[in-house]
Amino acid sequence: MPDTLSSARTRAALRTTARVSAESLLVLAMLAVALWLLGRMWSVVWPLIIGLLLTTLTWPLARFLRRHKWPPALAASAVTVLFLLVIGGIVTLIAVPMASQTDELTDGVTEGIEKLRDWAAGPPLNIDDSEITHAVDSAMARVQDSVGTITTTVATGVSTVVNGLITAVLAVFLMFFFLKDGPRFLPWLGRQLPGRLATDVPTVAARSWETLGSFVRSQALVGLLDAVFIGLGLWFLGVPLVLPLAVLTFVSAFVPIVGALFAGFVAVLIALVSNGLTDALITLAIIVLVQQLEGNVFQPIIQSRGLGLHAAVVLLAVTLGGSLAGIVGSLLAVPVAALIAVVWNYVREQLGDPEPEPGPDPAGAG
Repeated sequence: MPDTLSSARTRAALRTTARVSAESLLVLAMLAVALWLLGRMWSVVWPLIIGLLLTTLTWPLARFLRRHKWPPALAASAVTVLFLLVIGGIVTLIAVPMASQTDELTDGVTEGIEKLRDWAAGPPLNIDDSEITHAVDSAMARVQDSVGTITTTVATGVSTVVNGLITAVLAVFLMFFFLKDGPRFLPWLGRQLPGRLATDVPTVAARSWETLGSFVRSQALVGLLDAVFIGLGLWFLGVPLVLPLAVLTFVSAFVPIVGALFAGFVAVLIALVSNGLTDALITLAIIVLVQQLEGNVFQPIIQSRGLGLHAAVVLLAVTLGGSLAGIVGSLLAVPVAALIAVVWNYVREQLGDPEPEPGPDPAGAG
């Protein structure tokens, strides 16, 4: 015969469930308000984030100069100027090959389209040439009907480029100030906060800075190794636009898993269009080999301390970030997840019970 339910315990369970649900809703509401405020202030927050990421890359050199008796302002200025020179050199190395190989790549694309057309006309598809022509004409008619939309898109693109330049300039200035005054920030922050917050917030900020710096520098080094090895393979095969593809590989390394797939897809596509199927397959084999070396050799060595995140968590974070905020979300997903893990671990430390002190050893009592 089944036991009867206790009305007192049932009421207590319902009250507990209701209280936990209400508290959870309050927390979710607070997070929603915080995200809304973040979105409203995004024009300021985004340059701040970029500035912090750039600072994590350049801080080791600034710290080295400061330890060798350079004044903070001079060290920050030298590192900022060197950073701008490096970026300018990279842009020049990319723009010149792209300008010189544009015609070659265009011809390759045209030839690839003709090959695709011939393949579609043969077995097993046997698509008549008139059907292909009709499809092309229909596509052109749609493009002509969408001139207004295209114009709006171009205007939006120009606005995006201008906003990107403004963001880049602000980020560089913020990087300079972070390099110059960064070590004084946490002590200042501690003096502004009351009670336990004066200890908790600077501690979490310091751990978050270490985690963010470890992630950015390790990803930069792994991306550099990927770019060098894949670039050498593309150069050996004679694939055009080797430098732009190598730089794309380097930048994509900051978006784990998804970035590698995207950069590899672009490299294989260009190899297919310009060099043919055989070189495209060889390019694919090179990329797979390098990615295996990265996952099994490079990252375990370089990221010895790691982020404390499982690969599945990384993949889910990148997917969620991309669905919520596109490329920006994919770029920031993993560091944000790592920072959330830092805060969570610190909260667990503070809420956990202290370990009991070991008592006297009974064996040694006699």
